Amino acid sequence: MLPSPRLMPTDIPLRCTCGKLRGIARDVSPSNGVRVVCYCTDCQAFARFLGHAGITDEHGGTDIFQMAPSSVRITAGADALRCMRLSDKGMYRWYCGECKTPVGNTNGPRVPFVGLIHSFMNHEGAGRSRDDVLGKPVGYTGRKSAIGTLPAHVLGSSPLRLVGRSVRLLSKWWLTGAGSPSAFFNDQTHAPRSEPRVLRPEERKAL
Repeated sequence: MLPSPRLMPTDIPLRCTCGKLRGIARDVSPSNGVRVVCYCTDCQAFARFLGHAGITDEHGGTDIFQMAPSSVRITAGADALRCMRLSDKGMYRWYCGECKTPVGNTNGPRVPFVGLIHSFMNHEGAGRSRDDVLGKPVGYTGRKSAIGTLPAHVLGSSPLRLVGRSVRLLSKWWLTGAGSPSAFFNDQTHAPRSEPRVLRPEERKAL
């Protein structure tokens, strides 16, 4: 029996709004990553920093797919890749410097993880819907910072499933060396491929 199309890995084109920064996410499927919606204040601040409508939903949530860095390739416009951090210890948050499309979040060069943001994933180009390729969100984080009243299915979700799934995949990526090659950090020096702009406290407060 052939596997269900919903379970088969798919290569997803990556593309910013202006089209300069492009790439591909390889072998994407619900079993190869973790789809999560994050409502935290930092993700909301990043969206405000970029100044784009549609990055977050009506409750301030960002739809993210956590996957292995080695599965992500930038194929064009790498010189447009930019990075910012909300503080000197904050996550590395990547975006297109030309059109301010968010790309994804990383914890650093030694953590085999990238959270690709929905705005950079061109599901229409792959011919399959986001739910079909990624599955429904495994969990929801930062719910206390959400705007307004969240839907019942979000409020009733358990964080244990998300934590267990994330830890299991992160351990697998660590053991298999899936942190490299990386589109975001130099594999030899571990330096970010774009010098991060670290916001000053007053800039962060303004967001």
